[in-house]
Amino acid sequence: MSQEARSPRDIEDDIEATRTRLASTIDELAYRVKPNVVAQRQKDVVVAKAQETFMTPNGDFRMDRIAAVALGVAVIVGIGIYRRMRR
Repeated sequence: MSQEARSPRDIEDDIEATRTRLASTIDELAYRVKPNVVAQRQKDVVVAKAQETFMTPNGDFRMDRIAAVALGVAVIVGIGIYRRMRR
């Protein structure tokens, strides 16, 4: 394994470049774990999933799915009201 001899200046430049890359990586990781950034990322995932579930690719509402969810909510509310009235 023959490698050309490197000058101290080359080694220092490599070390400085490595430090710069490492600092950038640390900054990126620190940004990614900020609570508000994590919350925004999770919100974006939920919004995208809701749009995928309740909207067609061209932006129209999927009324069949919306009606099914509304019916489910109405049933749950109705059961809650019924249980309170029986007490």
